[in-house]
Amino acid sequence: MTGALQPPVLRTAMMAYPTTRPLLSGKVVSPKMKFDFVEVEPIHHAFAPMAQKQIYDVCEMAVFTFLQAFAYGKPIVLLPVVLAARHQHVCIVYNKNVHASMTPGDLAGKKIGVRAYTQTTGAWVRNILMREHGLKIDSVDWIITEGAHLSEYREPAFVRRAAPGATLISMFMNGEVDAAILGNDLPSDPCVAPVIPNAAQAGPAWQAATGLIPINHMLVVTQQLAQTRPDLILELYDLLRQSKDMAGPQSGPDMKPMGIDAIAPSLELAIELAAEQQIIPRTFSVEELFAPWRAIEKTRT
Repeated sequence: MTGALQPPVLRTAMMAYPTTRPLLSGKVVSPKMKFDFVEVEPIHHAFAPMAQKQIYDVCEMAVFTFLQAFAYGKPIVLLPVVLAARHQHVCIVYNKNVHASMTPGDLAGKKIGVRAYTQTTGAWVRNILMREHGLKIDSVDWIITEGAHLSEYREPAFVRRAAPGATLISMFMNGEVDAAILGNDLPSDPCVAPVIPNAAQAGPAWQAATGLIPINHMLVVTQQLAQTRPDLILELYDLLRQSKDMAGPQSGPDMKPMGIDAIAPSLELAIELAAEQQIIPRTFSVEELFAPWRAIEKTRT
């Protein structure tokens, strides 16, 4: 007598957030599949190998990385799942030991450091500077320490690489850049101050006024998995819904929505920003992005 077939194992790179921790810890399980959770720290190191070589079956991915991957025809599929989002006004900072003060009006002609020009946090911050404070992005000398996650991409002429071996934090602390865009790596040092006035309140106020979410990371799967096992993609989505429900309500507005209707308005803005900032070569609609997911949904019985 032959043994029962073992459920497929999906190689997965995903951070532990309150909404994903029940799934990652094994509190949410399925008889249809198992997961090989690969720890990648920091998680952005998973984005390039997933976008370029699809080394995972399931992967967290920065939204602007996915937009580039879509533009360059990479075989990955976007799911309507937000894994990470944050208010971005606090993410551009200056060093009070270098500058007595700094506001968005002081940035023209200055050097601003950012890990990569295509970094999602950087794109959202530039949106704030351009639309709320009138900054022209080509009036700034953008200094990057890393290239894009997609090898096909070339940065605009107003972006240049830092010297080999330089780090964003070191350049910020020693004054080689006048300001820096920092997210999870924002140092807790009294010399660090936000460039945007009332930054802590400005982010929630922007969300309240627009109803939009500054999305950082979403979830993607390989095109091969989506085409050959749409049932597993649907099961994955349902597991993430269970995991989110188990985590309970988060404080404030829901920053990690699921479903196209909840995500589409924010994603539309992200697409517009990516084109405006020369991150993608053309615009496309949200429905184009989610066409594979729509096809998967139709298989649900």
